[in-house]
Amino acid sequence: MAHSPFDVTRLAATDAAQAARVLGEMRSATLSGRRTRVSPRPVIEASWERMLRGGVDPDQDFRARLLGPDEVERRRRTSRLRHVLPVLREGLLSVAGAAQHIMVVADEEGRLLWREGSPSVLRKADGHGFEIGADWRETVVGTNGVGTALVAGGPVQVFSAEHFVRSHLSWTCTGAPITDPRDGRLIGVVDVSGPLETLHPATLALVDAVAKLAEARLREMHLTSLERLRSVAAPVLARIGGRALAVDGDGWTAAVTGMPYTGRLTLSGPLAPGQRRVPSLGVCSVEPLAGGWLVRVAEDPAGRGVRRIVLDVTRPRRCSVTVSGSAGAWTHELSPRHAELLFLLAAVHPNGRTAAGLAGDVFGDRARTVTVRAEMSRVRRYLGAVLEHRPYRFCEDADVEVLLPAHPLDLLPRSSAPAVLRARETPAGPGGPAGDSAPNRGNSRVSDQARRPLP
Repeated sequence: MAHSPFDVTRLAATDAAQAARVLGEMRSATLSGRRTRVSPRPVIEASWERMLRGGVDPDQDFRARLLGPDEVERRRRTSRLRHVLPVLREGLLSVAGAAQHIMVVADEEGRLLWREGSPSVLRKADGHGFEIGADWRETVVGTNGVGTALVAGGPVQVFSAEHFVRSHLSWTCTGAPITDPRDGRLIGVVDVSGPLETLHPATLALVDAVAKLAEARLREMHLTSLERLRSVAAPVLARIGGRALAVDGDGWTAAVTGMPYTGRLTLSGPLAPGQRRVPSLGVCSVEPLAGGWLVRVAEDPAGRGVRRIVLDVTRPRRCSVTVSGSAGAWTHELSPRHAELLFLLAAVHPNGRTAAGLAGDVFGDRARTVTVRAEMSRVRRYLGAVLEHRPYRFCEDADVEVLLPAHPLDLLPRSSAPAVLRARETPAGPGGPAGDSAPNRGNSRVSDQARRPLP
């Protein structure tokens, strides 16, 4: 039984060797199931639990095959990370060089695409397989600054024996994820790594700050492209009667006419010329514009003909909702908060839930109805009539299915919502406290197809 998490950065700043020894003892004891004087930090402990469940061997230095030069170059050309390399270099390379570190940039799959810094440290990195084209996902090489940051969705520092695989214990790495501001999708990780004695307590804050500067640069580029599209679309929209809007390829709105402004359309796939159903608008006519698309709205209720709704929470960072019906199917990736809310409505309260009930479920405070209503308003922007309110629930005619992860502890692992914590330990079922649920309509089910449901 562990006592308290070990503050590795404080000790390592004054005595890296002693910190490594303490961590080594903690790692050996933890992996063998013995009592430990100190316990791993929560982010490290959670990663180790994933490694043990996934069968990663802590004593085997497994390395996936490197990507070939052509594939590395293709990924570099298509990754938006290429636009922020100057920001990353300016913010980190001089510091990394002085501290005997290297800077590594990996894509969303954990593949290393760029690597720069101290020549001597680069040679040491080669010995760890920390090379261009290497796969540094957790499931391949265990706990590390690249793969663990991808899973945790936040900055992570991994020092010496906090690495799961023994061969990496002489190394320290600090990684921070970079997300695309257009859709919030994680597009990669920037990591600063080096020998264990080079750890500095400020490195984590520095790497995270530079990652945020990179995201700000991407946001600036996006706003500039929308301004260009707006100037192209303005004269076109001025001649149109009815409802229409100009959007970029990701659905971000540049200009509208005949309808309230909405920041972004939910798209079921890449836009193309012709008639298509847009989730929040119904049937639309789509025409190309320079830098984007002109979308003309036909009169068609957004929820008409919906037959099936599938909520997929099997992947921690790629939760999604898929709606299908007479006009085809579309899928929308969900933010962590929206995944929580839709899971509760689909699996825990399929008969409906009031704003106060959801506030208690998510925050443990039934008074936080304003926050819940704001989030549900955002959800209804892309689900439209598929999601009813007063109380909140999926439309009555649709069959709702929930796909769950293979292990209950992997259900929305980043969530601290009280109702989600309970759902990880108890069967997910309908209904809530009296007065919060609508009459049972029986249109929701938790899927046991291909994945084990909650116990």
